Amino acid sequence: MTLEAEVEALRRVPLFRGIDETKLRLLAFISDRTEYQQGERLCSQGEPGDSAFIILKGKADVLVNTPEGEKTVAQVGENNIVGEIAILCDVPRTASLIASTEMDVLTVSKDDFLKLLKEFPDISLEVMRTLALRLERTTRDLAAAQK
Repeated sequence: MTLEAEVEALRRVPLFRGIDETKLRLLAFISDRTEYQQGERLCSQGEPGDSAFIILKGKADVLVNTPEGEKTVAQVGENNIVGEIAILCDVPRTASLIASTEMDVLTVSKDDFLKLLKEFPDISLEVMRTLALRLERTTRDLAAAQK
């Protein structure tokens, strides 16, 4: 995937829609592009959160540890960013990610992600919205599971 293709892919990520092309180029340039095969692990619950993942192509299962073993709780796909909770809260990863299809992913380091949030308040606001929606969905799912 070329730098131009990465910039175009970043433009489709809701968090980055308002960012001008020059900044998207910078983000693509400072990110590491990685291809994952189906079944390959991107990260594991409990490990240090030193990066966020921007999914350019493919899907990943989100798994959490339970007494019965890992359980799939969600699936994330193209144009999503994941792994930002561990960066923002400075806590270990809250879940594991395993590629459920072949994937192309941009990995943004913690330091670069935090610089991006400081430089572009609109991205910070969108991250808060995204996290609030996830919290609302999780709360709703927990309430349903308790019934």
